[in-house]
Parts: sequence; C-alpha cells; structure tokens
Amino acid sequence: MAAAAAEGFVAVINNRPDAEIPADLRADLMQAAAEAAGLVYIDNPIDNGGMTPGAIKRQREAAESQGGPVLAWCRTGTRSATAWALGRAGRSPTAEIMKGLARAGYVIPALARQIDRLAASGEGAT
Repeated sequence: MAAAAAEGFVAVINNRPDAEIPADLRADLMQAAAEAAGLVYIDNPIDNGGMTPGAIKRQREAAESQGGPVLAWCRTGTRSATAWALGRAGRSPTAEIMKGLARAGYVIPALARQIDRLAASGEGAT
C-alpha cells in the first residue's frame, strides 16, 4: 500500500472476495494497510460470475469520486479491468475503452459487444 501511495494513487478498490484469499490478505487487513499509507480503501468484492450492475456502479462511483488515480485489484486483474470497462459504457466510446484495456494488458474482444449493449440501453451511464 505504501508503494501505491508513493506512485500517486489516492485510493484502492479491492475487488477480491475474502473467500478467495489467504487469511493475511483479508479485506480488513488490506483496509488497515491502505489507511496507514494514507489511501482511501473501498471494498467491492466481485466473485467469479458476480459482475452485477451494482458492482459495476460501485466500482465506477468509487473511482470517479476520489479526485485522483485509483488502483483496483482482484486475483488477476481481469475482474477489475472488466468492471472499469463496463462502467465506462455510455461515457466513453467503446473503441477508446478497448484501447484503455489493451494498454493495461487486457485484450478482451468480446467485451466490446457488452459495452455497446450497455451504452445503447443507457444503463452504462447511470
């Protein structure tokens, strides 16, 4: 957490449920470490198959409300990247979102259709 703060992050979002991790990485311990480093901590656990509209909205709102860079994590980063991308639906062009994912190392072509659907439905911008 100290390294994240030193890199300029102002907040962290934990997308990893406690059921997936060893006891020494539990959310309460991550929160204490984040706060000790001066970071805002947001717990938004997304289990495999749990990419719900509520989780996506919490991710977007948490990231947008911090006033600076936010670091989100899960086991591999894919859930965090997906939640970010779906949260941008209707707010940024799909091609721009997909480029952002690729810059971060996540090439998920099938996600473009979901982003387009969310943007067209108006659900992504709420």
